[in-house]
Amino acid sequence: MKPITLKEVAAACGGVLHGDPELQITSIVTDSRKAGAGALFAAIKGARVDGHSFIPTVKDQGAECVLCEKAPSVDIPYILVDSTLIALKGIAEYYRSLFTIPFIGITGSVGKTSTKEFISAVLAQKFKVHKTAGNFNNELGVPLTLFGLDETHEAAVIEMGISGFGEMTRLSKMVRPDISVITNIGYCHLENLGDRDGVLKAKTEMFTYLRENGTIILCHDDDKLSTVTDYKGITPIFYGTGDDEFRAENIVERGLLGIDCTLIHKDMRIDVTIPTMGRHNVLNALAAMAVGVTLGLTADEIKHGIESFQNVGSRNHIIKTDAYTVIDDCYNANPTSTKAGLNTLSKLPGRTVAVLGDMKELGANELSLHREVGAYAKEIGIDLLIEVGELSKATAEGYGDGAVYFEDVDGCIASIKGLLKNGDTVLVKASHSMHFERIVEKLGMRNEE
Repeated sequence: MKPITLKEVAAACGGVLHGDPELQITSIVTDSRKAGAGALFAAIKGARVDGHSFIPTVKDQGAECVLCEKAPSVDIPYILVDSTLIALKGIAEYYRSLFTIPFIGITGSVGKTSTKEFISAVLAQKFKVHKTAGNFNNELGVPLTLFGLDETHEAAVIEMGISGFGEMTRLSKMVRPDISVITNIGYCHLENLGDRDGVLKAKTEMFTYLRENGTIILCHDDDKLSTVTDYKGITPIFYGTGDDEFRAENIVERGLLGIDCTLIHKDMRIDVTIPTMGRHNVLNALAAMAVGVTLGLTADEIKHGIESFQNVGSRNHIIKTDAYTVIDDCYNANPTSTKAGLNTLSKLPGRTVAVLGDMKELGANELSLHREVGAYAKEIGIDLLIEVGELSKATAEGYGDGAVYFEDVDGCIASIKGLLKNGDTVLVKASHSMHFERIVEKLGMRNEE
């Protein structure tokens, strides 16, 4: 982090400073364990833990100052605010203003993390890139991501995730993207957003604080995004598998070995091997190409970047055991991403097994959406469907004869190895709150019990 003074911090968030205004900080953290020398510790009241109780600890660790909602019980410089969370957003907005490097904002219902990694891998061929780590993509994570910027960074790739209206506007106000990328509009957070038109409205709030003369990059394959014409005189750049400005031809899926294709933009043709499975990753690579071209990268730089892509976390993470090939994609799930995962699974050799769980926040149509996923699994020839969770009864019903249902993860773990055969390829996917990483851990054990 660039050093900034407490005077700057207090002015940015409208707080009342009790301490030396010229004192500098070199990090802003919400985790007390990271609050050492040079740190400003932001004390947040959580559902289970109140960060204010850690103020004596961070003082002993050498923290310079605390951002808090009530005066500390120990002698330490502090900035008093009404809401620590709101204050952090104000500080983040100010801190971002100190940088003139290109900022790329990324959102979408599915694939935003993978697209973020593709774009970062491409831009890393020319720039020192700062990118969102883990799932730091919400109204707390984005400020913390921005605070990770320092003088050495030459580009920033920021993932932006939402669940309701207004959130993307607040995120965009902090990020002020030079380039806005939206991957797709799917069935997610429908409890708050109503339907896909609501999702489109919420996601495109990103444009509210798009920098003047900025760039909008959208997937034309998505029926909702394809309706976006312009925003304040900015015409979107489209990528897709049709006759788009950035398009792909000669697509050959090679299963676990990845995808061969040709990426095309005007006279630029790039023959590339995308090192991950799933046809949807062609679109993610095209988004990265579009960003790369916008920022002046060469065809060779774009090719090397795409071919250096690596999945992160539980997203199409391949685990080969003595008995099975496990596709760990249990980070999250909605109907769009689950169908994409099933489609990829269906094209792999051998017996295919899908272990699916509840998809959350789908609103009034949640059961019909689950049922639709089950029917799709049957239609494309998934050999065995294993369903876990209350909502997933509907998925099993959609699949029909041959589906196996468990009420909870414990029941699945106890029985799953008896349902599998040596050589199976197993997709594991559900909403994060289902804790399907426990099933992945069970399947990943190399020694049969």
